[in-house]
Amino acid sequence: MTREEKQALVDELSGKLQSHNSFYIVDASVMSVAKINEFRRLCFNRGMEYKVYKNTFIRKALDTLGHDTSEMDAALKGASGVLFSQESGAAPAKLLRDFYKSQNYGRGVEPKPVLKGAYVDASIYIGANQLETLTTIKGKQELLGELIGLLQSPAKNVIGALQSGGNKLAGILKTLSEKEAA
Repeated sequence: MTREEKQALVDELSGKLQSHNSFYIVDASVMSVAKINEFRRLCFNRGMEYKVYKNTFIRKALDTLGHDTSEMDAALKGASGVLFSQESGAAPAKLLRDFYKSQNYGRGVEPKPVLKGAYVDASIYIGANQLETLTTIKGKQELLGELIGLLQSPAKNVIGALQSGGNKLAGILKTLSEKEAA
């Protein structure tokens, strides 16, 4: 591979890293071809992309992000593939968890592909033990929905109190009018 081809590959990877709000670095090197194809199909069905890169290309592309990504060096050992997601940062973690369940990984058996590291909205997570933490990360849309709900809550309480007070007042007036009629 010529120097120009390598630079073009790094530029392509840099563009992908910058256009995706989250990506995961995983190791699928010990998986069979059939299992890797099954994993890629699951990624495609959920709108994600999985591609294998050399660690040096990943490192050079990470340097273009404009954030301190030196912690990711721990994840750049051995074979590495990058799982890209446009969705929330939790989507790839949920995909990995679901893939593990479909493969019936039990206790004592290390699930494949192995999560080596993740980059979610400028936060870095290193190690397979971070998978459960990553599945609980809320996306931008979820956070906006919660914020809108919180902002609407006081207004709904005031309206509810006014409406319930009105109903009580109408009930009292009706009772009084019935007493006068009788």
